[in-house]
Amino acid sequence: MAWFSKKQPRISRPEEDEARPSRMQGLWVKCEECSEIIYRPEIEKNLNVCPNCGHHMPWPARARLAAVLDPDSFEELDRELEPQDPLGFMDSKRYRDRLKATRKNLDEADAFISGLGRIEGTQVSVGCFLFEFMGGSMGSVVGEKVTRVFERARERNLPAIIFSASGGARMQEGIFSLMQMAKTSAAIARFREVRKPYISVLLHPTTGGVAASFSWLGDVILAEPKALIGFAGPRVIEQTIRQKLPEGFQRSEFLLDHGMIDAIVPRKELRQKLGQLLGLLA
Repeated sequence: MAWFSKKQPRISRPEEDEARPSRMQGLWVKCEECSEIIYRPEIEKNLNVCPNCGHHMPWPARARLAAVLDPDSFEELDRELEPQDPLGFMDSKRYRDRLKATRKNLDEADAFISGLGRIEGTQVSVGCFLFEFMGGSMGSVVGEKVTRVFERARERNLPAIIFSASGGARMQEGIFSLMQMAKTSAAIARFREVRKPYISVLLHPTTGGVAASFSWLGDVILAEPKALIGFAGPRVIEQTIRQKLPEGFQRSEFLLDHGMIDAIVPRKELRQKLGQLLGLLA
């Protein structure tokens, strides 16, 4: 009996090569707009904006708040609030399991961060969506946190700022999610009593129930370049009305041309623009 055997060399498949981790994985980023390969630390230093074409890539919520607010001024509140599973919802996976896995991966309780901070010395009640948490969908806890942003602003006589990036209402919570549209809008109506500004900053994408409620109710509505903003997506609209939509439909530039938003502000200029608005209105 032979003490050795000759094995044919194993030929790897392309899909296996793609799945195999690389030593360089995570060090480089490919721009979706111009396909330029960029060193990750360079693009992070540039606020996740492509230095070649100016394309605005996704930006983590906490990094955004750290860049926009005065250093060490952000005080996070309501972190103890966590969504439950009131309907016992299950599709391909149980909702409670999906929540548990997402919390573990992101170390975040839900799709919204809220608290108090300062911009050029002016204190504000502020909130920001985490799109990476289930598409930034709005459930009952997100709605409660958004409502508290306006309630705190009303109680303390402060301006309110919300950065929106969401796919809309969270289907796993059904009617409990849709109720948040009315709840947040009512909170804004009460906030109007103190006559302080609400600045709504629309990021890519802002759609569904979030776009159809508090995101469009700002005294000043700003948007990042080329952000997709609207209730239903272009594909859904085209399939419904059976017509081809205009080029750039529902993008920031289209909405600005049609008077739906007040200004498009590149990411690098946002802190300065917010400070200017607060100085004029707050």
